[in-house]
Amino acid sequence: MRRREFFGVIGGAAAWPLAARAQQERPRRIGILLNAAVDDPNFKTWVATFLQSLQQFGWTAGGNVRIDTRWAGGNTVEIRRHASELIALAPDVILAHGTSTVGPLLQLTRTVPIVFPIIADPVGAGFVDSLARPGGNATGFMEFEYSMGGKWLELLKQVVPGMTRVAVLRDTQGSGAMQFAAIQAMAPSLMVEVTPVGLRDTGDIESAVSAFARSPNGGLIVTAGGGTLRHGNLIISLAARHKLPAVYTERSFVAGGGLISYGIDFVDQYRRAAGYVDRILKGEKPADMPVQAPTKYQLVINLKTAKALGLAIPPAVLARADEVIE
Repeated sequence: MRRREFFGVIGGAAAWPLAARAQQERPRRIGILLNAAVDDPNFKTWVATFLQSLQQFGWTAGGNVRIDTRWAGGNTVEIRRHASELIALAPDVILAHGTSTVGPLLQLTRTVPIVFPIIADPVGAGFVDSLARPGGNATGFMEFEYSMGGKWLELLKQVVPGMTRVAVLRDTQGSGAMQFAAIQAMAPSLMVEVTPVGLRDTGDIESAVSAFARSPNGGLIVTAGGGTLRHGNLIISLAARHKLPAVYTERSFVAGGGLISYGIDFVDQYRRAAGYVDRILKGEKPADMPVQAPTKYQLVINLKTAKALGLAIPPAVLARADEVIE
């Protein structure tokens, strides 16, 4: 071998590890798809938590990871458009909030890993084969356990002992039926009659709640789902207008004037989702990562609303509260 050829071979061999290392060190790409407006304060907090948690795992936005965020609001057309945009960017993993975002993504890809911090019923929606072994390209965290429905009813009965009737506001699709079933199963032991109210449009909700409020000793349970979020302000105003004590699943309702909420800690869900994204970026497969139930719940009480309803919150309930809004 000629001397020039020999050094050419050596030089090429030395370049191979450098090229491989450069390829390995390319910034990883994470897509985020949210069914919220860009100025939504809750989602901004949750996303900030997700990014901070990623940094603790060694992933720095603008450094070794690139973040592509899409705020789609509640518009299904926008969600689908943004889902297509994110898939076209060939991300290493996508964080997607809720059924309305995960569904369109799974229609577009069965290979890009998807992590959801919030899903009401991933098995029922067909997103995973089972909670223990998802089997596909999506995994993450559930919004609640179905036994929560009974706990909402128990809590409302504690706050309003004389309550004998409850209207359950629910989505007629998805997990709404299962949440109602859990509430209905608990009702006889608490001597409460439950009435389902579907969330179709504002007119139907107003007429149904107004009709329910004509009889005394009533209360409301506002279950989890996209419909309750879309009509949240209307529901809060109807509860106030008709003097109906209501329990909600999310803190945002209580911050907006609702009486009481008991539900998951969304900040914790996003923190845990960052852990799953980290594991996927390090080589694990969503198919083998179990869907997990929540581990932290929050009880939030609005005392101003309680006073307006003429209610005295029992000391035992106040003592359990994670937050009391004066």
